[in-house]
Amino acid sequence: QVQLVESGGGSVQPGGTLRLSCAASGNILSFNTMAWYRQAPGKQRELVAQILRGGQTTYADFAKGRFTVSRDDAITMLYLQMSSLKPEDTAVYYCYSGPPTITWGQGTQVTVSS
Repeated sequence: QVQLVESGGGSVQPGGTLRLSCAASGNILSFNTMAWYRQAPGKQRELVAQILRGGQTTYADFAKGRFTVSRDDAITMLYLQMSSLKPEDTAVYYCYSGPPTITWGQGTQVTVSS
């Protein structure tokens, strides 16, 4: 069984930075792809960034140049460094892992407001 636990969310002013962390436990064979998604109120969940076991990354257009995804497989951690945050980045951010087992974390709230 895979478990994902996010941390690091909070409130920040526009232009600020936050670092999200996701602690993963369980069957490491399920960690081939790890990713961050987000869901804003009234909107669908969307991909923010993903990173494969080999280190290849993919970013949503809105994340390019501002967000950096990384992973430390030695301690099964996933990170999202966010900078130049904007009010439209306000959302619940979810950690994801898979396949073959698809697992979501419980989410962590990020609020960007002055």
